[in-house]
Amino acid sequence: QVQLVESGGGSAQAGDSLRLACAASGSASVSYDMAWFRQAPGKEREFVAALSWTGGTYFADSVKGRFTSSRDNANKKKYLEMNSLKPEDTAIYYCAARGPCLAETSVYADAYNYWGQGIQVTVSS
Repeated sequence: QVQLVESGGGSAQAGDSLRLACAASGSASVSYDMAWFRQAPGKEREFVAALSWTGGTYFADSVKGRFTSSRDNANKKKYLEMNSLKPEDTAIYYCAARGPCLAETSVYADAYNYWGQGIQVTVSS
């Protein structure tokens, strides 16, 4: 089993930056793909970013150029650095994982087996 816990959310003004962290425990290892999804009120959960276990990174068009993602394999943590925040970034952000050693990285929520509890990010104009 893999347990994921998000931290670092909160409130920000448009243009500000926030960093989310996801701590993994249990059987999670460096061979898992890790991803971030978000869900705004009244909307479906959407892909934000993914880090493949082989080192690839993928971003949704809506955040490309503003968000970056990294992982600290030694400490089983991954991060989502969110810059130039916009009010439309307001959502609950979820950390997700799938693995191990999968051939392709997915941007679909259904492909991920493990989820954190989610953390609120609110951006005001």
